[in-house]
Amino acid sequence: MTSPRVPGTYVFDAAENRRGRALNRLFGSLKTPENRGWFSADEAAYCDAYGLNAEQRDAVLRRDWNRMMELGGSIFYVFKLAVLDEKSMQYLGGVFTGMTTEEFTEALRAGGRSFG
Repeated sequence: MTSPRVPGTYVFDAAENRRGRALNRLFGSLKTPENRGWFSADEAAYCDAYGLNAEQRDAVLRRDWNRMMELGGSIFYVFKLAVLDEKSMQYLGGVFTGMTTEEFTEALRAGGRSFG
């Protein structure tokens, strides 16, 4: 049984959702090969086109995964960026599965069937 929502929390939730909106829109756009190509060609300009603030832009360009999530990026969308960079994906996968980078890489090669 869940407790009823306090009306004041809606304002907080709405503000929290807006905070990462630009980041999540950028990450979501990377699902198409055309957009991934544009992003790879000039990451900074692509970030600017999606209206990222300076902190968000810096986190994306430095691949600071924790900071991206602190700034409102959802883990699902942050992974969309990680898949563009094989080493980042291996690192993140290892963090979330508890595997070493080598173990995670091998699990990926095996089709993902041997995860933790």
